[in-house]
Amino acid sequence: MQTNILAYFENGAARHQPEKVAIVDGEARCTFAELERLAKCTAACLLAREAMLHQPVAVFLPKSAAVIYANLGIVYSGNIYTNIDIKSPPQRLSNLFANVSPHTVITSRAFGAQVTAAGIAAEQLLYIEDIQTYPEPVDSAWLWERLAGVVDTDPLCLINTSGSTGTPKSVVLSHRGTIDFMDWVFDTFDLDSQTVIGSLSPFTFDIYTLELLLCLAKGATLVIIPEQLALFPVRLLEFVAGNGISFLFWVPSIMVNIANLGLLDQCPLPTLNNLFFAGEVFPTRQLNQWRRSLPHTRFVNLYGPIEIHVDCTFFIVDREFADHEALPIGRACRNTDILLLNESDQPCAPGEQGELCVRGTSLALGYWNDPEKTAKAFVQNPLNTRYPELIYRTGDLAYQNETGELYLNGRRDFQIKHMGYRIELGEIEHQVLCIDGIANACVVYSAAAKEITLFYTVLGAPVAPAAIRVALSGVLPKYMLPTVFHPIDTMPQNANGKIDRNALVRSLSEQP
Repeated sequence: MQTNILAYFENGAARHQPEKVAIVDGEARCTFAELERLAKCTAACLLAREAMLHQPVAVFLPKSAAVIYANLGIVYSGNIYTNIDIKSPPQRLSNLFANVSPHTVITSRAFGAQVTAAGIAAEQLLYIEDIQTYPEPVDSAWLWERLAGVVDTDPLCLINTSGSTGTPKSVVLSHRGTIDFMDWVFDTFDLDSQTVIGSLSPFTFDIYTLELLLCLAKGATLVIIPEQLALFPVRLLEFVAGNGISFLFWVPSIMVNIANLGLLDQCPLPTLNNLFFAGEVFPTRQLNQWRRSLPHTRFVNLYGPIEIHVDCTFFIVDREFADHEALPIGRACRNTDILLLNESDQPCAPGEQGELCVRGTSLALGYWNDPEKTAKAFVQNPLNTRYPELIYRTGDLAYQNETGELYLNGRRDFQIKHMGYRIELGEIEHQVLCIDGIANACVVYSAAAKEITLFYTVLGAPVAPAAIRVALSGVLPKYMLPTVFHPIDTMPQNANGKIDRNALVRSLSEQP
């Protein structure tokens, strides 16, 4: 029985393909043997300071191979890694460090002053330059003896995300939950050492977990895509094609933009075999454009909030969908159970909408250093009164069709009451995206002004609000029609590549 994610590496690429290229980072190449050496040097440097165990260690570095071996080294030392965005504003960085209270911060000398300005003492810094020049061979047997004190339910890492009160939340993920998810991935999809991973998402995001462990377990090569390419879709596709990338796991926003620009037929991607996507709804019209252009590619829609070990449901897109049809999120991943609960906390009938709740080892351990918030989100299963059993209440609304497939239907916090009616803002967005000429859309609501506001971008020629209103009038009741229209050049995005709704709401208050 595997109890630590390091077994993927030790029994996988480190043993069977040590001289194969593991990481492509610009012009630099790092083999699995070098990755193992640097990871164990990181562990030795940490433990030379103090023989700590189960302590959080932050990594404050640009996305690079150094982040990967720093993360592995932290795990080899028996501790918990957390990757922090170097572009974090000073106050957010201070808040994050105060919440996590890391024992040590691995950074470079170039960022040392930024870290100490955020409240970390100089003696808590471990510089990556010192790790890279560590002189002594590391006693691997000694590291494994220490790791005997780590069990599979112990924390592996912290994923930092935004909090509604302005204080960042740090979600605690375990070895066991991560292993369960990755074992399911390996059993479900034919991914092997020939796989070439194109990594675009930040290493602060949970997509990184799948990319990293696919690399370590199967000996797949992980190619770091320069983050600036996300702003230049043609160059991004050329990079994917030029590096022979066969596996992508992206947030849909960038894929929508590529489809809207009509780039897929201009930039063939013959080696792309698997395209996973998650994090937000992928409009079906744009997905269909991808599928038409890449008939050889398997498309997989995954779903899971940050409080889940990566994802908890999946749908392999194996049939045709009309542009106006919603895409299902499918069924639960192995060893995960999905409950749909109505307002009385009773199971929903087929077709009935309810809150999507999750149970099983896919649940995170909770929020770091915040038992009160943890207790509100991870609650006793109301269907089980016989023994303690936690579920996570996602706040997402969903229903099952007659075949048992799950469909999302917005969020509880995106459900508004307007003119006496309950309205799902996501339903309005879905219909707007079906209108010719519309590239992207986001709907927000002001309860004070009683206004449904539509922000939208277009494919080329302007689309007048009157034309949108006429088109929506044919599919939505009058009380669901937007009352304010804002055409914008681009949708603001947060660090994870999703539409930043809060930024759009703030822009309304800033208008004269």
